[in-house]
Amino acid sequence: MGGAFLHLLPEASESLPADQLFPTVLFSFISFFAIEKILHWRHCHEPNCEVHTIGYMNLFGDAFHNLLDGLVIAAAFLTSPELGWVTTIAVAAHEIPQEISDFGVLLHAGWSTKKALIANYAVSSMAIFGGVLGYFLLDSVQGFQELLVPFAAGGFLYIAASDLLPELRREKNQLKAWISFGVFLLGVLFMKVLA
Repeated sequence: MGGAFLHLLPEASESLPADQLFPTVLFSFISFFAIEKILHWRHCHEPNCEVHTIGYMNLFGDAFHNLLDGLVIAAAFLTSPELGWVTTIAVAAHEIPQEISDFGVLLHAGWSTKKALIANYAVSSMAIFGGVLGYFLLDSVQGFQELLVPFAAGGFLYIAASDLLPELRREKNQLKAWISFGVFLLGVLFMKVLA
């Protein structure tokens, strides 16, 4: 939620008018719902699943986010090498807490430690793919990056609203619930500092 509200949406609002920005976020939100239904149908045939779809949704959202990070880094390097390096450092600083939380989400979803690490590393490589893709396409496809930003924001909002916050609400142990809520607030504060 911090990434969507404090980074992606403010960035998108600088280049897109509201009548394009918010419908794109809504389209993304709806798309993530449809994707979740498809993944749930394909990966969870039993009433009580051992592996929650939250893991797959998190990987999909993170892959898209990493692709976007790669595109942003490529755009920065195409502007100037100095801006490219500054952007790379900023993205890396932003990614560390996110990747740790993504790993935790996969563990919570029932993934083994090894499978969660491998999946997280594989999804992280989408940043490299995004960088290469951005290097070759950003100059030739106008408006592409501008639509990716609100689409990523809609995906993060859907994942947080439909999966992460409900899991926090279901916690029966009040102490654990308040500790988790405190960590959530620290994450949002950290995102604000990075903004």
